[in-house]
Amino acid sequence: MCLAVIGRIERIDGDTALVEIMGVRKEISIVLTPEAKAGDYVMIHAGFAINLVDEKEAKETEKLLREIIKYS
Repeated sequence: MCLAVIGRIERIDGDTALVEIMGVRKEISIVLTPEAKAGDYVMIHAGFAINLVDEKEAKETEKLLREIIKYS
């Protein structure tokens, strides 16, 4: 099973972005989401941003993931 996570873009350098995912920073490709900009939330799968996500949905998803982790 595969899982996509949501992260917030901190900075962009060409087709690469630094994102923060629940306190962890990681470089990802934004080649599939060229409209993405710093401050946007994106869904990330296999090191690629696959679509933009609105802030409300991103925060709700992070809340649910934290609950799952807490009870795992």
